[in-house]
Amino acid sequence: MTPAARYAAAIDILDRIQTGEVAERALTNWARGHRFAGSKDRAAIRDHVFDVLRCKASAALAGGGAQGRALIAGLLRLQGVDPQTIFTGEGFAPDALSEDERAALPPALPGDIAQLDWPDWLRDQLATDLGADFSAISEAMRARAPVFLRVNLAKTGRDAAIAALAKDGIEATPHPLAETALELGEGARRIQQAEAYTNGLVELQDAASQAAIASVPLHAGQRVLDYCAGGGGKALALAAACPEAKIAAHDIDAGRTRDLPIRAKRAGAKVTLRAPGDPGTGYDLVLVDAPCSGSGTWRRTPDAKWRLSAARLAELVALQSAILDAARDLVAPGGRLVYMTCSLLSVENGGQIADFATRHGCEVLSRRQFTPLSGGDGFFVAHLQL
Repeated sequence: MTPAARYAAAIDILDRIQTGEVAERALTNWARGHRFAGSKDRAAIRDHVFDVLRCKASAALAGGGAQGRALIAGLLRLQGVDPQTIFTGEGFAPDALSEDERAALPPALPGDIAQLDWPDWLRDQLATDLGADFSAISEAMRARAPVFLRVNLAKTGRDAAIAALAKDGIEATPHPLAETALELGEGARRIQQAEAYTNGLVELQDAASQAAIASVPLHAGQRVLDYCAGGGGKALALAAACPEAKIAAHDIDAGRTRDLPIRAKRAGAKVTLRAPGDPGTGYDLVLVDAPCSGSGTWRRTPDAKWRLSAARLAELVALQSAILDAARDLVAPGGRLVYMTCSLLSVENGGQIADFATRHGCEVLSRRQFTPLSGGDGFFVAHLQL
């Protein structure tokens, strides 16, 4: 496919998303119907679609409309490209811009355009929560997120992992947020085919998440539960950090932890999988990686930003509170509860912890908010002594 044809495909997919189709499904369905598109074509088209979704509001303003053609035209303008060099109508390129489409393009764009790329109903709340960093974070959230790996210290060291990745043509450099964190450069798209990955030397995990896990105190014989384990990434990180600790993983949805035994075997980690609804009790430490808005990860899942509603956020906040109350009962007297989210919102983070501490009279030992300005995703971690 030509570069212009890839933009035409992105227009088609964006129109599907505008009707309510989830981005990943729209991309998959388009690929199934266009088998001629090679892997490089699909990767480029995906990039165009996600680039638009990260800055959909400003792209709509720059392009003079909210449909696929206008969004791509707007994206090109934001990137400093004249849309008419792509919208030529030649071959499989998008049709040339009509007179009405050209007239709809605003001659100039506001200087604070990055702040448009939050849901309207959430913008003021984020501005308050992020304070002086709001503008810089707004700009950072419009860019693609880096790809990070966690070095599996149970199997290898950081330098050895970098060397192993290099053999597969993947560039990796240490990241300052965590000793285990590597940021990928050239060859990042090939990571899941690399021997270092398939042999369990490295795992995909954001750097901020790794830093949060590194803050968890672990020691031999300690009983630790990852209460909302999902795919088990944090349980595996805990097991790698202290193989002598007794790590258990639980999730109310068995489907989410389905692959955890396979991942644990690949990583050489020992993690006990608890049945849904039977997490056990009397743990020295319980980690709650709570369901949340995911606002800190919207660079990676930008369509979720536009699908979140005020009602859904309220549901999530209530769910987080209920999960914290349930997790408290699993901690042994004098034990520790560690709360995490991948959110930038105070109502899910500091506000949630303050409310819990007040209700239960426990001590907040520490709390830390990560943002993209730290280098990784938006992430929050708090430690509570029970």
